[in-house]
Amino acid sequence: MKRGVMPKPELFTSTTVFFCDIVGFTQIASESTAHQIIEMLNDLYNLFDDRIESYDVYKVETIGDAYMVASGVPIPNGNRHAVEIAKMALDLLAKTVTFEVQHKPGYRLKIRIGMHTGSVVGGVVGTKIPHYSIFGDTVEIAGLMESSGQPMKIQMSEETTNILDQVGGFNYTPRGIVHLKVGEFQTYWLIGRKEAKEKE
Repeated sequence: MKRGVMPKPELFTSTTVFFCDIVGFTQIASESTAHQIIEMLNDLYNLFDDRIESYDVYKVETIGDAYMVASGVPIPNGNRHAVEIAKMALDLLAKTVTFEVQHKPGYRLKIRIGMHTGSVVGGVVGTKIPHYSIFGDTVEIAGLMESSGQPMKIQMSEETTNILDQVGGFNYTPRGIVHLKVGEFQTYWLIGRKEAKEKE
């Protein structure tokens, strides 16, 4: 890119995509100044940015109050992508529990998290401010896993759950069939890691 050569779009057959957003963000925004909202988002997403450094993931972007991360792109990592995203999701959920909103003392922020595994196309978009992004049904379904989820829970698709089941080490529970605009999906709640539970 520095030499003026744009990387070609590439198909990644197996990746896991993560979305989260803030529950009741519109309500919080209506009770806050623009400066307070930007400060809150910066505080939260700087915290998240620091945490995701510990995992083999790529932060795709933040759009308003939505935070999007993927694993398995731009460097494939076998089937580790589901494990890395699952560990990261549990970490970010735990950090949110203790997150303090500066302008709302005592207020407890809640987030919704969704994860899905599948193929994506990755490539650089834009020329003035080029940005590596990903596209495809997997991205849309991951977003729907988040939006159809529940506060302070991690909803994941059967595709993601199957990989975690093969690898082992995670606790999850079936949610049942969820009706989304792109079809019906069997989904699961990611509860925690088995290793962490055994140490307690």
